[in-house]
Amino acid sequence: MDAAQRLLANEYKALSKETWTHIELINDNVFEWSVALIVLNPDSLYYGGYFKAKMTFPRNYPYSPPDFKFLRPLYHPNIYPDGRLCISILHQPGEDEMSGESAGERWSPVQRVETVLISILSLLDDAEVSSPANVDAGVMLRNKPEMYKDMVKRDLETSKQDIPADYVMPTHETAFQTKKDDGDFDMSWEDSDEESFGGSDSDAEDEEMDSDFGEEDEEEEEEE
Repeated sequence: MDAAQRLLANEYKALSKETWTHIELINDNVFEWSVALIVLNPDSLYYGGYFKAKMTFPRNYPYSPPDFKFLRPLYHPNIYPDGRLCISILHQPGEDEMSGESAGERWSPVQRVETVLISILSLLDDAEVSSPANVDAGVMLRNKPEMYKDMVKRDLETSKQDIPADYVMPTHETAFQTKKDDGDFDMSWEDSDEESFGGSDSDAEDEEMDSDFGEEDEEEEEEE
């Protein structure tokens, strides 16, 4: 198993535990994933949707970005009619004078599948209409927002046809609850924005640093 395969296997294992996405390998190939994005934010127009897509990874991952394509194209300013996305994070690394995108907006080897999927979820409700992939959708969003919402509702209901028969769709009330028997605690949507999408250990690290500084101060006082 080469480096790309090991990295993707580890990412797949971690993301398989998340409630906001449902992933499977296609033909047991770690370079091809079946991905469903599940919108758990109750304030989103896309809440309750099961948006199925395919991700294909290059052999030199993570030095080149994966390819992402919705299997049921969504009517959205940044989604092409064939389901492909127009999103900076999936563009090749480096500056691009033509698009005006900085290197920091585009793909880099530090990016991971999780950051891509979170960016796509954010894009659904925060469309970039200045340079749309679907011009008609961009115009409708600006000029006829209520009609645009009707198109979103149509896509939302259609997406539910792809929910597997044996799959229980999570909701924002159930998605982040954990068993108390395991010593964990229930977590609501409002409390879990960061944790639900991978989270960060920075807070814990800060507490450890504060604790270390506190011990040093106590030692200095004892010496005096």
